[in-house]
Amino acid sequence: MATKKRFRRNPIKLQDQFNQEKKPCRFCSTNTQWIDYKDTALLRNFISMRAKMFPTRRSGNCAKHQRLLAESIKRARFMSLLPITIDKKSHFTM
Repeated sequence: MATKKRFRRNPIKLQDQFNQEKKPCRFCSTNTQWIDYKDTALLRNFISMRAKMFPTRRSGNCAKHQRLLAESIKRARFMSLLPITIDKKSHFTM
């Protein structure tokens, strides 16, 4: 009879997962007071390929700048500078 090899798995260390350092806020480090909705190159860094806004834990922004960023993205969408959704026929480039 052939014996099966058993592989030992390393135990998952949950402490390492939750002790990660928080990303610094990009706008706090540059001392930004407000975010311009016409700067689409900057705003595109904070939306996904499906035109969804990244959450705070992904973007690393503080709460104040995340609110300003969300407002700027919404204004840019209203003015048609950024896409609201992405489909196959979309002419917006990401």
